[in-house]
Amino acid sequence: MAAAGPDTPRILVTRKMMPDAEKRISSLFRATLNPDDRPMSRDEIVEKAKDYDGILLTSFDKLGPEFIPALPASIRIIATHSVGYDHLSIPQAKAKGIAVTNTPGVLTDATADIALLLILGAARGASWGDRMVREDRWGETTLVSPMGYDVSGKRLGILGMGRIGQAVAKRAKAFGMEIHYHSRRPVAEAQGARYHATFEAMLPHCDFLSINCASTAETRGIVNAKTLALLPEGAIVVNTARGDIVDDDALISALSSGKLAAAGLDVFKGEPKIDPRYRSLDNVFLLPHIGSATPGTRSAMAHKCIDNLVQFFRGETPTDLLTGD
Repeated sequence: MAAAGPDTPRILVTRKMMPDAEKRISSLFRATLNPDDRPMSRDEIVEKAKDYDGILLTSFDKLGPEFIPALPASIRIIATHSVGYDHLSIPQAKAKGIAVTNTPGVLTDATADIALLLILGAARGASWGDRMVREDRWGETTLVSPMGYDVSGKRLGILGMGRIGQAVAKRAKAFGMEIHYHSRRPVAEAQGARYHATFEAMLPHCDFLSINCASTAETRGIVNAKTLALLPEGAIVVNTARGDIVDDDALISALSSGKLAAAGLDVFKGEPKIDPRYRSLDNVFLLPHIGSATPGTRSAMAHKCIDNLVQFFRGETPTDLLTGD
């Protein structure tokens, strides 16, 4: 597909992408890029979309439930530069005849690496340790304080044993962790982990809980006061999935009371405007949603978006179509 005449599809790209991806999409489509990476509002994207056939957007874009109904009839496809698609209403898109694609697979390893970073960082006090060095408080350390927590040999529960959950399990096994998991069904590639038919049944077996499931109507708020109470005293929770899976009030309460020893969070409800109480907790290791933030991964994600756009405009079914039957 060559970007030649007036019949070449027009694509609106809402955020800056890796240079190789921008070069490729510009060679294949009449693409409008965002070289300054200036965030656009929902209304601005809708207004600009009147001149386009498709949109390549991201989970960073703040869209809301009014976005898809407001889109012009010219828009035939939305390619989201993300695996998660909770920022888009798939039923609304299907009803309007708009195809939606995502980017599964290519960010598995990068996100699993971040999950292990969160496990280690939360357990071993990476946040407070870093601050002590930066604030010239190293001299405050003693043989008994401050202390972190062991990871090797501990029990890890994984909520969601998809590609990322399996990659987390593989890495955790290298630390000698005993793996437990809950998914909608048992998974053959579960690294010898023990399956639990319900989330609640798994929790008493979790010294660490890694959240790796999609954000759905069934999982939003599933980590709450009731379920956190089922964890052993001093457990550690990490989240690289979506922030709305966790009830912030319940997690902060458990961290403040000592029910949980620590938490490691890369995602938050309402991000980047997170609950400010997290910033004041010494036992929370915080990251700014960087699970896929490596050059290779972000480039691969962008190219997956472009592949899906090419397939769609060739009349083929995109590999990563979310709005199929």
